[in-house]
Amino acid sequence: MRETILIISNTVGGLFMFRRELIETLSKNYTIEIIASNKGYINDLEKLGCHVISSPIDRRGTNPLNDIKLFRYYMKSIKRLQPLIVLTYTIKPNVYGGLACIYLRKPYISNITGLGTSIENGGFLSSISFLLYRIGLRKASCVIFQNETHRKMFVDNGLTKGKTRVVPGSGVNLKQHCAEPYPSEVDGIRFLFVGRIMKDKGIGELIEAFRVVHEKYPFITLDIAGSEVDDYSAVFREVEDMVHYIGFQRDMHPLYKNCHCAILPSYHEGTANAMLEASATARPVITTTVPGCRETFDEGITGFGCEAKNIESLIVAIEKFLSLTTERRKQMGLAARAKMEREYDRQIVIDAYKEEIELIERAANK
Repeated sequence: MRETILIISNTVGGLFMFRRELIETLSKNYTIEIIASNKGYINDLEKLGCHVISSPIDRRGTNPLNDIKLFRYYMKSIKRLQPLIVLTYTIKPNVYGGLACIYLRKPYISNITGLGTSIENGGFLSSISFLLYRIGLRKASCVIFQNETHRKMFVDNGLTKGKTRVVPGSGVNLKQHCAEPYPSEVDGIRFLFVGRIMKDKGIGELIEAFRVVHEKYPFITLDIAGSEVDDYSAVFREVEDMVHYIGFQRDMHPLYKNCHCAILPSYHEGTANAMLEASATARPVITTTVPGCRETFDEGITGFGCEAKNIESLIVAIEKFLSLTTERRKQMGLAARAKMEREYDRQIVIDAYKEEIELIERAANK
């Protein structure tokens, strides 16, 4: 009978989009159980041979009673499934899933996919989040980070004291997001934003910067793709002549293929997946110089950086891109693809997990 690996995350969508290849690899040797919110992509994951269990998680909620219920749910599920190892992703699964594993003496590997708004904004909620992380990560077999800045912050603040390692985000599937020929600029230059529609992704600054740049360069347009978290519908209507909100798309690759530059003025990221996918498609990028974004591009070579929350800085970055020749923009995209091949192949992440799981399994068999 095969051993079980349990994966706990906020949503099944994130698992399918960014960890499908890891799940496929692990399912060759283990039974894979998944606990995540019951929203989309369940059939896709179950086609990989997994079993998905719906969790009562409120990813942005701060009600302690709901969090206690979530912790108890994880406890009950782990007791029933008796997994060999538990893999946790995102804040609440890392904290409450980790705590459940500690009580039930199950080995677990946590992945810090990003700090989240509660920590980034500081204050009381940040202190609470730090305390919860300190509790939930204290017995992890390994805590995996998506950039060195976050790893150092957790270690320096005593949030984790065991083994840590850094992987290149979720990596990028270089076959799914293959290099595409640079599109014609005859009908104008298309920028593309891919991400959740929310303040912390820099949507407000992006719209304001685009208003200014569009006056000087009326041939540019901006496509925005992603699910709505915050309501920007009124803003989108105001700028619909130059900004097109196309909603969430299951397959983002055609959007990357048809754009000339991908743009993400995010306040914080673990690793910016949209920048990896755009770069793998051989498109230049514009993003902020915050941890999780700044590692994804090389200034002036594969893209341009700007300060977070700074409209003027974003305008400068967009105009730097527009000042280039078509050939230079094309070469920038090819350099972006080469960087992804060197540094962000998803297989690197898969191999890291395989190594850690093998270490845990060996220790259990001693």
